[in-house]
Amino acid sequence: MSYVDVGSPGNVPVYHSTKLKVVDKRVRVAELVLRCVICVLGVLTAVLVGTDSQVKQIFSIQKKARFTDMKALVFLVLANGIAAAYSLLQVLRCVVSMVRGHVLFNKPLAWAIFSGDQVMAYVTVAAVAAAAQSSVIAKLGQPDLQWMQICNMYGKFCNQVGEGLASALFVSLSMVVISCMSAFGLFRLYGGNKGKSSASW
Repeated sequence: MSYVDVGSPGNVPVYHSTKLKVVDKRVRVAELVLRCVICVLGVLTAVLVGTDSQVKQIFSIQKKARFTDMKALVFLVLANGIAAAYSLLQVLRCVVSMVRGHVLFNKPLAWAIFSGDQVMAYVTVAAVAAAAQSSVIAKLGQPDLQWMQICNMYGKFCNQVGEGLASALFVSLSMVVISCMSAFGLFRLYGGNKGKSSASW
């Protein structure tokens, strides 16, 4: 079924056939769920890693391991904190969109959401990759450079970082899926006949 253009090409009220309404509703629900997951797990990651510490007694000297000792973990905490805050804003947008039923959706807003999702996807994936690499070195050491296995001394600290890293992995994967959804939502505004406009979520 064709769509009806109303107003300028940049502001398109969405009119759906019954079948398309069902599909769009499911997509909106999936997006809302994923963004909620990102928000919750992002906060969980930041809390797990950010509050992680362990004190080790070495002879008469106390050594305390904290996430700030490893820059990759600092990046992980910041990235997931930002992702959680960003997802919370997007959750509010999704809720408003679902309450209204159809959205007066414009291309600049679509580009803004797409760009934001892309940036957050790259940032969260990069943070997980950096933290994972640092964690492997902490777990296995690097004999060639005479770097010792830190996790042999700070087992509790490493275990909690591992839990945070697992949570961050789900955040990054969810963010990648969300970025694909927003990309599809944006580029189908440009699809079809030039005189007709598609809907977005």
